[in-house]
Amino acid sequence: MKESQIDLRSWRQFLAVAEELHFGRAAARLHMTQPPVTQAIAQLEKTLGVVLFDRTRRRVALTPAGEALLPDVRELLVRAQALPARARAAAAGQVGRVRIGFVSTVGFEQLPAWVREFRLRSPEVALELVEATGDVQLEAFARGEIDAGLMLHSPGAAPPGLARLAVSQEPLVLALPARHPLARAAKLQLAQVLEEPLVIFPRRIVPSLHDAIFDLYHAAGRVPRLAQEAIQMQTIVNLVSGGIGVAWVPESVTQFRRAGVVYRRAAEFAPAARRRGAPALPIGETSLVWPQETASPALARFVAFVREQVADGGETQR
Repeated sequence: MKESQIDLRSWRQFLAVAEELHFGRAAARLHMTQPPVTQAIAQLEKTLGVVLFDRTRRRVALTPAGEALLPDVRELLVRAQALPARARAAAAGQVGRVRIGFVSTVGFEQLPAWVREFRLRSPEVALELVEATGDVQLEAFARGEIDAGLMLHSPGAAPPGLARLAVSQEPLVLALPARHPLARAAKLQLAQVLEEPLVIFPRRIVPSLHDAIFDLYHAAGRVPRLAQEAIQMQTIVNLVSGGIGVAWVPESVTQFRRAGVVYRRAAEFAPAARRRGAPALPIGETSLVWPQETASPALARFVAFVREQVADGGETQR
């Protein structure tokens, strides 16, 4: 018998003899006769090339090598006993790992609450969170580095080729420097806002939402005056605070309290900006996406959990 071929039965026999320190009692415990147990221990010692027991006519004692092995053998057999139940739990999605990419806007409210509740319900499913923009998430999917992603996009414009669950919709709001004259206006004129320098994320980050913002300008006969591009929403807000320009950001970003920034919502625009035929302020949608053909039981469990959260609260309408 090669070392790699030592089976669990041999280790159970070793443990019985090590705990009983008597071959006869160990054999009875194993529901065997004594000779096969004696032979099995001798074969195990031969395979390992070490003596595990000192044997005399009066006593059996563990050698230092046997003493050293005993805790590991106990752990091995405990883990082996747990394997069938663990296999069934894994098949049911009760154990495993789910790697989730997420955009920063989800991290303000929804994701922390979901992670907390999911971990309470499924403590043996490890959630690994990776903050990443949509384009980076798509690359991670291609490399097999994430199992699911929470992405921002325009309504209905989630990346193709992925299973999708819409989890929230929220309007975009205008972020203004606090010292800007428009920040103190009772009602905003959209035409004035569209003349301001614009801070925006690169198109590759969220193509559909980038296009929706540009469409707002084009529908009003304007061309955006690009002041600066930035990847993270927090960075965009910081640039607005510094007076670089104005920005259209998802309403959830208003939870990022940054001194020097004022947020104005659609209701704060003059009625002319909301009349029939006027350009509509863009809306952002967040979806949970995943490659359905490679969904693991643990991922399926997480998707079902998110679906339940959405159904209980409805798609979050901010």
